[in-house]
Amino acid sequence: MKILFIHQNFPGQFVHVAPALAARGHQVVALGVEGGRPALPQVPHILHAPDAAQPDLQAPAGPLKEWSAKLARARSCAQAMERLQAQGFVPDVVFAHPGWGEALHVKDVFPGCRLLIYGEYYYGKEGGDTNFDPEFPSTQGWPGQAKLRLKNTHLLHAMAAADGGLSPTHFQKSRHPAWFQPRIEVIHDGIETGRFVPGPGQSVRLAQAGITLRAGDEVVTFVARQLEPYRGYHTFMRALPLLQRLRPQAHVVIVGGNSVAYGAAAPAGQSWRQIFLDEVRERLDLQRVHFVGTLPHAVLTQLLQVSAVHTYLTYPFVLSWSMLEALSIGCLIVGSRTAPVEEVIEDGRNGFLVDFFDADALARRIAEVLDNRQALAHVRHAARQTALEYDLSTRCLPGWVRFVEGG
Repeated sequence: MKILFIHQNFPGQFVHVAPALAARGHQVVALGVEGGRPALPQVPHILHAPDAAQPDLQAPAGPLKEWSAKLARARSCAQAMERLQAQGFVPDVVFAHPGWGEALHVKDVFPGCRLLIYGEYYYGKEGGDTNFDPEFPSTQGWPGQAKLRLKNTHLLHAMAAADGGLSPTHFQKSRHPAWFQPRIEVIHDGIETGRFVPGPGQSVRLAQAGITLRAGDEVVTFVARQLEPYRGYHTFMRALPLLQRLRPQAHVVIVGGNSVAYGAAAPAGQSWRQIFLDEVRERLDLQRVHFVGTLPHAVLTQLLQVSAVHTYLTYPFVLSWSMLEALSIGCLIVGSRTAPVEEVIEDGRNGFLVDFFDADALARRIAEVLDNRQALAHVRHAARQTALEYDLSTRCLPGWVRFVEGG
């Protein structure tokens, strides 16, 4: 078969399946936006450059501005597909991530293809991230709801044209409109469980603090792509004063960037990291709180192998790969009692759950787990066994290949 992958930041979620299909003898090509990641050596990577300044795509500021950007990407992608068509490449299957608009015109250019879409998230449905956090409401009144509704426009067009969809979790599938859900298969992106393994003799050097942390030490970890409310950074920081009183020997290591991945940006000139650190600064022993920024994946793995308790909090939103990697390592995880986490963690069996907003309960549960961690080997084992259900090579990648091939 001829297979075309479309992702604005290719390879993205297609990093494993695209080369796997090429290795099976399919002719695989990828489309991505200029400035994205380097191409996979096994997959020709065609770049296109959306031009948001095209006169007929101009839109005023407000709800239409985002839609205009999606249209620009859709047109640029369609023009790139036309060039492929002129070169004789007409795909049997197109697998697209529709999140930035690139899937809008796939069927217009290639009407005979089987269009598959990656169903990552559909906004606004009750029980999701919208207005989940009363401290940071995402919509206000009907104008806010209208803006959110428009945010899904390109996704609705993609679903209407698609022959099938794939979501990594049942929670993410459930966010989509009921009429499309029967066409969605649930197959996770996959975790390399042979790479993310327990490391009982591991250690990590925190050069700035001048200390070395070892497996067995009281190390509490928190990991997010960016330190922001969507991933519960505010709740975690508010838990630290009590946690430090309860566990005066514990060191807290916080991993994450200083920008925004999801949700609103911090007020001008500030960052969420600094805002919530300043809120509790006077009640903290900062010698035992370590901000390490973003880490290379290998170093992050070492840190999780050292971790005595790993904390993972999230709005009802996309589940982070890092949580499943922590499970694979056999971490003792204290997570938020929110739908994407509850899909994977059962309180007391393979991890522990607390209310997302209850900072004191979070502190007390972390302290309790630290106090009893020697007796919780069975929870670590169950965490590892759960992660094996998401194993890339034996479970998930074969499922993705079957899904694309139509088996």
